[in-house]
Amino acid sequence: MATVDKEIILLKVSGQDKPGVTAGLTAILATYGATILDIGQADIHDTLSLGILFEVKAGSGSGSVLKDLLFKGYELGIKVKFIPISIPDYEIWVKGQSKQRYIINVLGETLTATQLAAVTKIMSDQNLNIDSIIRLTGRTSVVDIEEYPRSCVQLSVTGTIVNKAAMTARFMEVSGELNVDISFQEDNMYRRNRRLVCFDMDSTLIQTEVIDELAELAGVGEQVRAITESAMNGEIDFSESFKKRMALLEGLSEDVLHNVAINLPITKGAHRLMKALKYYGYKTAILSGGFTYFGDYLQKELGIDYVYANQLEIKDGKLTGKYLGEIVDGAKKAEYLKAIAEKEGIHINQTIAVGDGANDLPMLNLAGLGIAFHAKPKVRESASTSISSLGLDGVLYLLGYHDRHIDMMQE
Repeated sequence: MATVDKEIILLKVSGQDKPGVTAGLTAILATYGATILDIGQADIHDTLSLGILFEVKAGSGSGSVLKDLLFKGYELGIKVKFIPISIPDYEIWVKGQSKQRYIINVLGETLTATQLAAVTKIMSDQNLNIDSIIRLTGRTSVVDIEEYPRSCVQLSVTGTIVNKAAMTARFMEVSGELNVDISFQEDNMYRRNRRLVCFDMDSTLIQTEVIDELAELAGVGEQVRAITESAMNGEIDFSESFKKRMALLEGLSEDVLHNVAINLPITKGAHRLMKALKYYGYKTAILSGGFTYFGDYLQKELGIDYVYANQLEIKDGKLTGKYLGEIVDGAKKAEYLKAIAEKEGIHINQTIAVGDGANDLPMLNLAGLGIAFHAKPKVRESASTSISSLGLDGVLYLLGYHDRHIDMMQE
């Protein structure tokens, strides 16, 4: 801690980034026996912004260190500025580290000033201060057109929220108005240590509802689609809708299942996400109100650890319109999520659930992080966060991964 014979000084450095800047400045500070109290650096388009908060002996010694730092700055071709910090102000700053911390991710195909202005205005209105901003996606060319554009920045913020419900509601409004995803999480030990990710299958891991495709092949597509839509919107009970749709599939040949499976439209970003999760040691699961036949196929295709779904009853090579075992509805999905976590020795707050329909809400609300993925309005409103602008690999940004962390193991 600083005493009356010490001075605290903030050194602010700006200019063209180059090797040796930090080494040269800290070497001078070392000569004068300075203590580094804080240090931070940002680099945008090779332009450096460096801050070093240090404590040094007061008197003529401090004058000499400032002179030497100025000379070194001139030698390196950078600008240096000094701000004296009083001991009382420093202590107030130290005590501020006990404030509640949050992480806010802003995601979209591109990010505009309008979007960031709206998000940061909401944060300011709620008494939240931005401590740092990190870009998690790679640099974007303004010449070449990207096949899959994506942008994400992560804001680390502190403060005491005035009205969390009002803030969340405004985030939802801005998200819809400006076509941007906004994720809000507490910055705690669980956010940094997620271990299990559970996915819905239909309209999440794949861009179709398999039961609707089977219904088309059975000639009852329109009837089944209407029931499916009503169930996903939460208008009718999932189990009831499941039985009605299954009955309409009676007589469909088993032979069609293989062709449907090998042609499943896997969601954009799914392969990239699964490779990253596997590389970084996550457990993964499919928890689906769909069918095990297709869940098992995706398990092999994507390297997923667990599959829980409904089993079709087949006799004499044809679907009977019935199922085997219990229906995997919303409550059952949550039950399976909890059971897998317990089996793997994972705290429930270390889990993530991803889904799009009303029957996914129980597991989304149970998991440490529930993500509504390209979801129905009711689900987006009820889930803790949502992704609607990017593919499934957008989940990785909510975990704090940078593109360089993801792409280094894709090769």
